[in-house]
Amino acid sequence: MLTDDLFSLVMDVKLTSCSICPWQWEEVSGYDENMNTIRTYQVCNVFDNNQNNWVRTKYISRRGAQRIHVEMKFSVRDCSSIPSVPGSCKETFNLYYYETDSDTANKVSPAWMENPWIKVDTIAADESFSQVDLGVRVMKINTEVRSFGPVSRQGFYLAFQDYGGCMSLIAVRIFYRKCPRVVLNGAVFPETLSGAESTSLVAARGVCVPNGEEVDVPIKLYCNGDGEWMVPIGRCMCKAGHEAVENGTVCRACGSGFFKSSQGDHLCLQCPINSRTTNEGATNCVCRNGYYRSDSDPPQIPCTTIPSAPQSVISIVNETSLRLEWSTPRDGGGREDVVYNIICKSCGGGRGGCTRCGDNVQFIPRQLGLTETSVHISDLLAHTQYTFEIQAVNGVSDQSPYSPHYSSVNITTNQAGTGNITPNMAPSAVSIMHQVSRTPDSITLSWSQPDQPNGLILDYELQYYDKSMAEWNSSVVRSQTNTAVIRGLKPGAIYVFQVRARTVAGFGRFSGKMYFQTMTEEEYKSSFQEKLPLIIGSAAAGVVLIIAVVVLVIVCNRRSSERTESEYTDKVQHYTSGHRMKIYIDPFTYEDPNEAVREFAKEIDTSCVKIEQVIGAGEFGEVCSGNLRLPGKREILVAIKTLKVGYTERQRRDFLSEASIMGQFDHPNIIHLEGVVTKSAPVMIITEFMENGSLDSFLRQNDGQFTVIQLVGMLRGIAAGMKYLNDMNYVHRDLAARNILVNSNLVCKVSDFGLSRFLEEDTSDPTYTSALGGKIPIRWTAPEAIQYRKFTSSSDGWSYGIVMWEVMSYGERPYWDMSNQDVINAIEQDYRLPPPMDCPSALHQLMLDCWQKDRNNRPKFSQIVNNLDKMIRNPNSLKAMTPLSSSVHLPLLDRSTPDFSSFSTVDEWLDAIRMGQYKENFANEEFTSFDVVSQMTTEDIIRVGVTLAGHQKKILNSVQSMRAQMNQITSVEV
Repeated sequence: MLTDDLFSLVMDVKLTSCSICPWQWEEVSGYDENMNTIRTYQVCNVFDNNQNNWVRTKYISRRGAQRIHVEMKFSVRDCSSIPSVPGSCKETFNLYYYETDSDTANKVSPAWMENPWIKVDTIAADESFSQVDLGVRVMKINTEVRSFGPVSRQGFYLAFQDYGGCMSLIAVRIFYRKCPRVVLNGAVFPETLSGAESTSLVAARGVCVPNGEEVDVPIKLYCNGDGEWMVPIGRCMCKAGHEAVENGTVCRACGSGFFKSSQGDHLCLQCPINSRTTNEGATNCVCRNGYYRSDSDPPQIPCTTIPSAPQSVISIVNETSLRLEWSTPRDGGGREDVVYNIICKSCGGGRGGCTRCGDNVQFIPRQLGLTETSVHISDLLAHTQYTFEIQAVNGVSDQSPYSPHYSSVNITTNQAGTGNITPNMAPSAVSIMHQVSRTPDSITLSWSQPDQPNGLILDYELQYYDKSMAEWNSSVVRSQTNTAVIRGLKPGAIYVFQVRARTVAGFGRFSGKMYFQTMTEEEYKSSFQEKLPLIIGSAAAGVVLIIAVVVLVIVCNRRSSERTESEYTDKVQHYTSGHRMKIYIDPFTYEDPNEAVREFAKEIDTSCVKIEQVIGAGEFGEVCSGNLRLPGKREILVAIKTLKVGYTERQRRDFLSEASIMGQFDHPNIIHLEGVVTKSAPVMIITEFMENGSLDSFLRQNDGQFTVIQLVGMLRGIAAGMKYLNDMNYVHRDLAARNILVNSNLVCKVSDFGLSRFLEEDTSDPTYTSALGGKIPIRWTAPEAIQYRKFTSSSDGWSYGIVMWEVMSYGERPYWDMSNQDVINAIEQDYRLPPPMDCPSALHQLMLDCWQKDRNNRPKFSQIVNNLDKMIRNPNSLKAMTPLSSSVHLPLLDRSTPDFSSFSTVDEWLDAIRMGQYKENFANEEFTSFDVVSQMTTEDIIRVGVTLAGHQKKILNSVQSMRAQMNQITSVEV
């Protein structure tokens, strides 16, 4: 509590007495109770009736106070001690105040009466005096305090009225109360005057001390009528990089080598190992060179580095299979999350050196992110040199600019002395597999001999596993013939089968995955009861029947073995109780579309689905990534399409129709449906998660970074998926790179089966243009489909040719900036897209075959798959390039080397050829004009900092085209 005096009067200062009163206060000397001499104002006219004696202070300025306190020291003579005193004698006096905005009082104004004065109180003494010693009165001093308010004028006067007493006014002190400036809970509260009433609470707003921040609610503190602070509300805390000192009154910056990552009362922490601060007040410590933190690492743990290479690598070669084992790195980089990646390179000894292995090589349990120190690798080529790099990576490897440390091992398949065999002459893949018979616990299979056995078949290896289980949990059966009986199976279960042949050159590739189902117990009992009357009725007939069946099997096997080329290579087949292949059923043929959803899509309880983040927007709502945890199964990463709120019944039907379609497919190159959520909101379609997203965006982000073989491998996967759809009598209608998804192993899968959007007239996507009452992606669609809406597998073949062009051009837009009508006119005039840069002539010829005007002349997808397989087996066929000058029917369409004269700067030219990331490199090396750029050599391009071979070729080709255009311009001018 603080007080400020407005007026302090010791009675050696003149007061103003009433000039018209019959008696006035007199200034006299006296003694206090300690016999000290004092000056007082006194009045003692007790013998006269009707006394009215006034004395007034000078003008007192209020100075903002709303309530005024008055402390009075005075003495009063006991009336009973005065002889012959009349009954009018008083032992009290009155206190008054008068408010005014200026000092205007004089001897007659304000009037010496209760009005206009305002009475504060009648003041009575606690003790009066009566003793007189040696003629001197000894006074007993009383002290009383009174207050009044609210006051609102600029100032006021006080007055004291005696009305018949004998008293002395010794001292008067006039003051107001206030709460002092204070620092509480990290906030500064200013000096605050108390309220107008004794019970008033005045709120003061606090301000956080420097480098402090408010938390919870606004900071307040209340000042009561006695000038005392009440309990504070809210608080401030020191912000990140600062700590509280001096009892929380100061937020001091963290010193060098210390940090504080968040707001709070906690103190600054010392920087962890391998980190430092660059200035005071640090919110985190920067890792030293060569050390890093992952995004999930808290700031208080030490910075870590990448692990050293794995140790003690051991390779165990078994013909065309390999087992690698290694020991953990000597230094894990200070982390516990070390995993391993296996990089496979095939080194054929040619001029091209080593290249990445294709998708056919199998890694068990996987190729990337291994937590164990071993891996099994199969499906290698016979008599081929391989290099395997075992990389050690941890949570900060992606932060490091350096490649992971690795140990490598070189091996050659078929090392165990198989004689002088011609390299790469292992048998080709088995083309087709048939189910001969089945029971609840067994399946009898037969298969054809490989189209290219490349020698005597020694035996076959049949690999199988329960479809509901992981592939690495597979079993193996060996057979000397092309038939096998697999026993010990579960009733009613679907099993996945693959077979491969072995010669002296080793194992060939596995066949495509085939799906066969054992009989249920009910099916077996029903089948047995149907045959029982025949068995009992005629044993002889039974014998004849058995002989006939055996003969039939032999004939079928013989015919199968004589087949030279099958249309069912790599086909995933579903068999019902007979041998018929499953055919696609249009869900829109169902009277109740929900019935199609129930039949083809598994209902998933929403509690099994956890949405993590939104990754995009679909036609009907958001697309998210998340996790799916089904009972009894491990948690997997999935993509989740959601149906937006407020949907119509038609939108719900169209949304779920894609699941009804997708649920009928099961192929490694078709996006896999996990299930749907229809019984709770939001409605969801759940599919496998494809880490690299859509193919067109993925290629644009990795322009020039893949080999031709890798690109052909992607195309082969897409063609295999489309072949499967074609075999099921399904027409996609919207095959394009944007509708192909890519997983972390570069496996491409056909997606987007929501065909209903073709019938929507309100779509805003410019890719889909109206044609004959519907929406069609003109640039990807065959002429007959545009003109007559005739969608067939052949029109999908045309679209596949466009996808080939997209892949080989790394996601370039087909026909560039031409309008859709210009594209239609150009195609009608037999103009076709030119080959992308560095596109092998064999691939461009396959594109042109897909773009045949007569749809009957276009290759089937089975033929496309076979052609691509031959290219992969014979990489030399991909080395011949089509000259740009001879491959284009229409010069207007050749946009692979743009006209440099249409650009005003080198930066614009780099953007046009999609090499804009090198603008700064060109500027730093002063390649800033077309004259200088046109003279660039390969060495210049490398010196600029272009290290990727694909990018070097693209820039060099464009430079050569620029040089040719400039020479042509010069010759015309001459």
